[in-house]
Amino acid sequence: MTSTAEERYDQQRAAQWMDGAAVGRGLSRRDLLRTAVAGSAALGLAALPGVRWAARADTPPAGPIRKPLPPDLFTVFGTNAETKWEALRRVGYHVPTDRFYVRNHTSTPLVDRDSWRLRLFGTGLRGAPTRDAPVELNFADLARLPAETYSAFLECAGNGRSFFTTQQGGTVTGTAWKLGAVGVARWRGVRLGTVLRRAGLTRAAVDVLPAGLDPNFVSGGVDLGPVRRPLPVAKALDDVLLAYEMNGAPLLPDHGFPVRLVVPNWIGIASIKWVGEIEVSDQPLFSPWNTQFYRYFGPGFPAGGSPPLTRQVVKSAFELPFPAALPAGRTIRLTGRSWSGNGRIERVRVSTDGGTTWRHPRIRVAGDGRGWTLWELPWRPPGPGDYELLARATDATGRSQPDRTPPNDLGYLFDAVVRHPVTVA
Repeated sequence: MTSTAEERYDQQRAAQWMDGAAVGRGLSRRDLLRTAVAGSAALGLAALPGVRWAARADTPPAGPIRKPLPPDLFTVFGTNAETKWEALRRVGYHVPTDRFYVRNHTSTPLVDRDSWRLRLFGTGLRGAPTRDAPVELNFADLARLPAETYSAFLECAGNGRSFFTTQQGGTVTGTAWKLGAVGVARWRGVRLGTVLRRAGLTRAAVDVLPAGLDPNFVSGGVDLGPVRRPLPVAKALDDVLLAYEMNGAPLLPDHGFPVRLVVPNWIGIASIKWVGEIEVSDQPLFSPWNTQFYRYFGPGFPAGGSPPLTRQVVKSAFELPFPAALPAGRTIRLTGRSWSGNGRIERVRVSTDGGTTWRHPRIRVAGDGRGWTLWELPWRPPGPGDYELLARATDATGRSQPDRTPPNDLGYLFDAVVRHPVTVA
């Protein structure tokens, strides 16, 4: 599916939403606007069959996240854990699972693989099966289908959000990520399109709505239900994976065990974890995650918000602490990574003097359109003092990182060049 086609889809869905054409366990537009004003979020912990919530005596002391979160690898924000970029300096192309970032809306569920079922229903399937009488696959059914393995990055739409404030002087809401809410892994699973066709996909289908098995999300006193976000059928049939392995091993609970979606190049919310059901509809589908959240709001955008966000933007990061302290009197090998949701990275430039001069780094690994490009540059600081390192990438479509990103209230898709502070002593 081309970027232009995705933009047309987004604009169409935005217009339908504004006209009140909400289908698919969506709240009314009035209710969603009310919750947007209501304020802080809470967690809803209603039990689901076959699921145990992670708030148990044997849970590591990491709150809603189950895997260890050592401080040299992660910065923890409640239900979320950001990878520290210095932890990626010598790990290779794929981010090891132990240091892959975690983005949870509520808490990590413990799902029993043997009792797990993927339930498919809706008017876009042959015979229009209902939620009470769906098409079902268990894990063994899924594992028997043709499998595929590919590498792809996942990235939260709010990655880089803190720089709207610290670098641009604005005010935004949400988790104050720097650039560590991203990671490339090797995913193995079954094409979503294979499962949809097996379930009886019809030519009339337009949207699919995957939903997770994590606890319901409650915002402003309104239960928004399980985390879910619709995909156009064209994207679902393209390159979306129902993944059950990550980096050659079964998924960890925090990363979606037993099965999650991987939606390459799109914002992370599309890659639903712990997927348990998929509605397939011949009408446009909506949820709070493409109406209330994951759109642009604020000055410069329509009163009702922008179209739903889909593809990621161009970013670059140095494999250094933020801020970094480096020794004087020696040549330092600066390393970093650049990536884009629009395709492979074509060019990277690096500045070690705050943007006055720019150099082309050596490309260590040239990634494809789903991954990232690794690069390095030798730098001998002129002497002790404070410096700003900058990296700017350009992708295959010609999109490049600007000096400033237009602000939006929720702090999504920051793509400006980040000014990385370094003290040499």
